[in-house]
Amino acid sequence: MLNRLLVISSIILLSSTVKLLAQDLLNKKEVFTRQDTLRGSITPERAWWDLTYYHLEVKVEPDKKFISGKNTIQYKVLENNTVMQIDLQAPMVITKITQNGKALQVKDEGNAHFVTLIDKQNIGDINSLEVSFEGHPQEAINAPWDGGFSWKKDNNGNHFVATSNQGLGASVWWPCKDHMYDEVDSMLISVNVPKDLMDVSNGRLRSIEQFGDTKTYHWIVKSPINNYGVNINIGDYVNFSEKYDGENGFLDMDYYVLRDNLEKAKQHFKDAPKMMKAFEHWFGPYPFYKDSFKLVEVPYLGMEHQSSVTYGNKYLKGYLGLDRSNTGWGLMFDYIIIHEAGHEWFANNITVKDVADLWVQEGFTCYSESLFLDYYHGKKAASEYVIGLRSGINNDKPLIGPYHVNKEGSSDMYDKGANILHTLRQLIENDEKWRQILRGLNRTFYHQTVTTQQIENYISEQSGIDLTEFFKQYLRTTKIPTLEYSIENNQLKYRWTNIIEKFDMPVVAKLGDKTQWLFPKAEWKTMPLETGNTSLEVDPNFYVESKKL
Repeated sequence: MLNRLLVISSIILLSSTVKLLAQDLLNKKEVFTRQDTLRGSITPERAWWDLTYYHLEVKVEPDKKFISGKNTIQYKVLENNTVMQIDLQAPMVITKITQNGKALQVKDEGNAHFVTLIDKQNIGDINSLEVSFEGHPQEAINAPWDGGFSWKKDNNGNHFVATSNQGLGASVWWPCKDHMYDEVDSMLISVNVPKDLMDVSNGRLRSIEQFGDTKTYHWIVKSPINNYGVNINIGDYVNFSEKYDGENGFLDMDYYVLRDNLEKAKQHFKDAPKMMKAFEHWFGPYPFYKDSFKLVEVPYLGMEHQSSVTYGNKYLKGYLGLDRSNTGWGLMFDYIIIHEAGHEWFANNITVKDVADLWVQEGFTCYSESLFLDYYHGKKAASEYVIGLRSGINNDKPLIGPYHVNKEGSSDMYDKGANILHTLRQLIENDEKWRQILRGLNRTFYHQTVTTQQIENYISEQSGIDLTEFFKQYLRTTKIPTLEYSIENNQLKYRWTNIIEKFDMPVVAKLGDKTQWLFPKAEWKTMPLETGNTSLEVDPNFYVESKKL
């Protein structure tokens, strides 16, 4: 008996210790470094110049896992300053920086490199400088999550190489202004590779030049592009294409796949024009007609590189053959084609200024999967799918992260973000009005960088609903509103709990066989019920919980 008591006491003590440690971790404030600030904030050395054009030249030597090259950075002078911040992460190194033929002094501070310019920088001038670089870039062990270069080989022993660097940053392999707020207006990407391989990058292929046993592929991007969207993909590629008759005319849709996968891809990639049709309906015209649309096979899962969406879902429906929603609807489409291409509207067209607001990109794009189903399989299928995603929500921390330190919020930005938007659709009620809001977002913020506050304000204004407290509740806390209620003597008593101050979202509920709107607040409210009515069921399309007392 004594031994049992000792064991029980030990278990209780251990449990209490674990709880205290967990609470301590929750209460512990995250510490950020000077490097976090240099990477995540608009420093004075970034603010005074506006990107206008890049010419990125890269020689890739797969046998050595080595790259070298030069980035010509063209910019407009906005303010008087002579020190410029250029970002490049170790082990990559800057070998030289010049302007107008003059070598410039560079002071290194970790991954930030401060360049002192010699020539006067007159406000309004368009100037440029050249940054030469080289090194063995970080290798991605588990792309795209850790990012960097993926150095693989295909089944025939050919090099199969790709970049992926969202979060980690474009500066992991090329020197640039590595902050989301300033997108370059256009760029030329020139990639030199062994002559038996091909490079596929963003935009349209302008020309191919052969130099001995290498070839250089020149890709021109005519639209503004975010840094992390710039990519290199190298392999033994073959190409097939089609023209899509879209809202802005005929769109070139090109597909680059490994030689052995050509016939398989011709069948499987039929999801791509289906995607385009559904998303142009919901979101408006594809934002990059000038740069075409491409799907490019890569040796990792895939990512939303602008006009060069990468694909590695193994030609399976769902997410590597799995249904994330556990409803069956997730196997009706290839997750990577639909999700990553959905980012062309939310991430590449509308890009957040600070990664703290990344829910805008990931939440809307996760929600686009539901809208794809809505277009082809109806509203019920779409609702079941997005509701099914709730099982993956942790509510561990708010969706919005800390600003100015390159830090994302919770990974719930995907599934919770989608459910927040699905709930908004219910509040707006009119599906056509909701569609016009989604299209209006892509029209109003076309090719722009934005803040979450701009998105929130736009939806509030266009819907005619003050959504201030709604967004505070769902984006800035982990609380899920709970409808507490009781039914006694033909009377319903109800209120919201687990809410912020002033939260008063209405909700649809089924009372017996009657469906109606309820308008709960933090204070108890009562309403009479018909005789014999003893049940209440909240509409599952609202992302809330309910509790009968």
